[in-house]
Amino acid sequence: MNLRIKSLFRQRPALLGYQILNNCLGRPNPIRLWESDTYFNELMKKIKHHTLVSKKKCFMIYQLAKQVASFPCDAVEVGVYKGGTAKLLAEMFKSQNKALHLFDTFTGMPSADVNRDIHKKGDFKDTSLESVKDCLRDYKNIYYHQGYFPTTAKPIENLSFCLVHIDVDIYKSVMDCCEFFYPRMERSGIMIFDDYGLLTCPGAKMAVDEFFSDKPEKPCYLQSGQCIIIKL
Repeated sequence: MNLRIKSLFRQRPALLGYQILNNCLGRPNPIRLWESDTYFNELMKKIKHHTLVSKKKCFMIYQLAKQVASFPCDAVEVGVYKGGTAKLLAEMFKSQNKALHLFDTFTGMPSADVNRDIHKKGDFKDTSLESVKDCLRDYKNIYYHQGYFPTTAKPIENLSFCLVHIDVDIYKSVMDCCEFFYPRMERSGIMIFDDYGLLTCPGAKMAVDEFFSDKPEKPCYLQSGQCIIIKL
């Protein structure tokens, strides 16, 4: 078989997210579906300059948002930064006209616990509410809650939620999110913790493990470094 034909055989599966292994008995590689999903990759082009979240993590958010898109309740993101993952969620929910609530100081992180956290007050301050609103200007049903969570949560106290994306990095902020949102999650609703597996955010894992230690739901760790909780 000449080299050109061999090359074509290798390229075709790659377009579908598959990889041909030289040794089929070797360690298998997972299918890279995030590379072959055309719609997702178009979304990534729109958000890549507005987020620090990896493509793998964004693909998980994308899939989980599809899972709950038809639920008749709202969605939330706590820790918006420049609005990239918020835009991903807004795009996924726009056909359902689902409300998306966004919580952030939009001026950087709050004070952290030096015994549990590595991040410190003021990290990620290179953003603003105005710039995030501009990023999301094409979407409706977006509600902005600026300030320190959970003091900003009063407007949503009586709501239930199908998806909550939590990207807040530090122990107290993650714990505050768990305490507020867990009892308000719809059955089969999903909580996504972005920082659970990050060595730079040890307090995030501590908070999740501590909060769910006496709950029927248990943290499900993903290879991406995220963790999810599915409400029973």
